[in-house]
Amino acid sequence: MSVEVKAPMPGKILEVLVKVGDQVKEDDEVIMLEAMKMENPIYAPADGTVQEIKVKANDSVETDQLMIVIG
Repeated sequence: MSVEVKAPMPGKILEVLVKVGDQVKEDDEVIMLEAMKMENPIYAPADGTVQEIKVKANDSVETDQLMIVIG
């Protein structure tokens, strides 16, 4: 079963901290998102393997935009 990591708010991707194939644990930081002039870490919602990354540094994202798929 796949778990989607979506943007909690509009902002800009500062850094993607994982790559496809990486193993992540629940609550690992996977993306650093800048929103409202603050850095907001985005955490993995579950244990798994990064299957897809839909964003890259400097991308702008909207609320609920798919960023990462963890399987």
